[in-house]
Amino acid sequence: MIIEKNDEITLSEENGRVFIAISNNGYNLKKFDEITRKYTRLKVSDFMALKKAVENKSQEPIEIGSWIESMELIISEDKMEALLTIYESQTYIQENLADIQKSIQILLADHHITYGQEPIDLLTVKTGKTYIVAKGLPPQKGKDAVVTYLSQAEKKPVVNEDGKADYFDMNFIVEIKEGSWLGEKVPPQSGIEGKNILGEPVPAEPGEDVPLKYDMNSAYEVEEDGKTVLRSKTKGVIGEVNGILSVQKHLIIEGDVGLETGNLTFDGSIQVKGTVMPGYSVIASGDVSIEAKEGVNSAELIKSTEGDVFIKGGIFGRNVTTVEALKNIYVKHANECTLEAKGNIHIGYYALGSIIVANELFLDKQKGKIIGGKVIATNSITAAYSGNSLERKTELIVQGVDRKILTENAKIKAKEMMGLQEQMTKLNYQISQFNQLKNKMTVQQIAIFEQTKQKYNKLQHDAKELDTEIQRILKMLRHTADYYITITKEANAGTIIQIGHKSSVISSPTKGKFKIENGELNV
Repeated sequence: MIIEKNDEITLSEENGRVFIAISNNGYNLKKFDEITRKYTRLKVSDFMALKKAVENKSQEPIEIGSWIESMELIISEDKMEALLTIYESQTYIQENLADIQKSIQILLADHHITYGQEPIDLLTVKTGKTYIVAKGLPPQKGKDAVVTYLSQAEKKPVVNEDGKADYFDMNFIVEIKEGSWLGEKVPPQSGIEGKNILGEPVPAEPGEDVPLKYDMNSAYEVEEDGKTVLRSKTKGVIGEVNGILSVQKHLIIEGDVGLETGNLTFDGSIQVKGTVMPGYSVIASGDVSIEAKEGVNSAELIKSTEGDVFIKGGIFGRNVTTVEALKNIYVKHANECTLEAKGNIHIGYYALGSIIVANELFLDKQKGKIIGGKVIATNSITAAYSGNSLERKTELIVQGVDRKILTENAKIKAKEMMGLQEQMTKLNYQISQFNQLKNKMTVQQIAIFEQTKQKYNKLQHDAKELDTEIQRILKMLRHTADYYITITKEANAGTIIQIGHKSSVISSPTKGKFKIENGELNV
C-alpha cells in the first residue's frame, strides 16, 4: 500500500512495515516531520535508518517503522475496564464518523465485550488519547459482623439537678439471671456480586467476621432469629476481665458482715446490704459493694483483687481500716483509714488523717477537703480544700511516671509470663496424658494427677494476675499525663505540695493548679 507518493518521496506499507524511498535531493527531516503529523498511524521506530535514508538520498525502499492499527483496545487485567485509543487524525475521524463508530463496535464484539459499554463523543476525540469504552459493575463487599454486648454498670457518680455529683447513689452492680441476654452477633453479610465487561459474574467479598469474646464457663452461644445470641449459664453479675465478658459469681449479704458471717473471702462479687462490723474483713475477686448509709466503722480490710470497691457511706477507720482495689475506689468520706487503688479514688466530702495511694484522686471541687494524712498519686490530685486553719500537716504528692523503670518492669514481667506459659504447656501435656489413663490409674497416680491439676490452676491464676499488671503498665506508658495538683478553693498553710522530686510547703492560704513549669514547681 502506498501511503504517500510525490516528487520527493515514496512512503509505502507492507504487512504493517513502513518503507521510505527518496527521489529528490532537497528532501530533509524537517519535511518528513510534516508527514508524521499528517499520518498519525505512522510510528517511526528506526530513526537512524530514516536519517541515513534522507542523508544518502536512498532511492531504494528502507524500512523505518510501522503502520499501526486504526485503533487499539486494551482490557484491564481484572476485565473490569476497556480502554480505547484512536490513532487516526482528527480530520479523518470527523470525515468518517460512521465508519469509526462501526469499527469500534466490531472491535468490542471481537473482544467479547457485552456489558457496561460507554459511548464516547467522536466529535471531541483527540488522536492518541485513551478513553474508557466499557466499565464493569464492581462487587459490593458484604457488611461486617456486628457484635453488641450487655452494658455493664457505669461506675460513676450520679449528677443531680443542681449539677453536683452524688458519689453515694451509684448503680454499681448489674445482676444477671440464668439464661439472661448478654450480647449478640449479627453475622457478616455475603455481599452483592458484580459483573465484568465480558458479562461474567464477579464474586463479592463477604464481610469480616467478629468473634464474641466471653468466658465459656459462664456463658454460651445459641442461634436465634438468624443471630448468634450470648446467654448466661448461671446467675451472677456481669463482669469483664482482660476484654472477656463473663458472668461472675455474686454473693449477696442481706445484713452485716460480722459474727453471723465471719470474715468473707469470695471468688466473685460481694454485695453487702448492711455494713462491715469492727475487726471484720471482706475480700473478693470481683467488685465489692458496701451499701449501708452509715458506711463502715473500724473494719479491718475491704479488698477487691480484680475489680472496684464501692462504700456508699463513709469510713471511720480509727487507723485500722484498709480498703484496696485493683481498679477504683468510691467512698463518701475517708476518716483515719488507708485507701489503695491501682486505678482512681473518688471521695465525696472529705479525707481526714488518711493515707491514700492511687493513680488519680478526685474530691468534690466545691466542698471536697483533704485534711491531714498523706496522698500519693501517680498523675493528679483534685480537691476544693487542703489542710486547715490550724496548719495541720497535709502531704499531697504526685509522683509522675519514670518511663524507663516502667519499661524495664514490663520487660521483666513479660519474661516471667513466658516462663509461666512454658510451665503451663508442660503441665497441660501431663494432664492430657493422665486423662488417657483416667480409668486405669493407681491411687498414687491419681494423687499425682490431682497435684498436677492444682499446680496448673495456680499457674493459670498467676498468669492472669501478671497479664493484668503488664496491661496496666503498658497503659501508663501509652498515657501522656499532665502531672498536677489542683486546689480550687484554698490550700492552707502547712500543706506540702510535691510534684516528682520538687516540693514546697504552703506558708499562707492560696489556691490554683500546681505543676512543674520550666523545671520548677509553680507554688
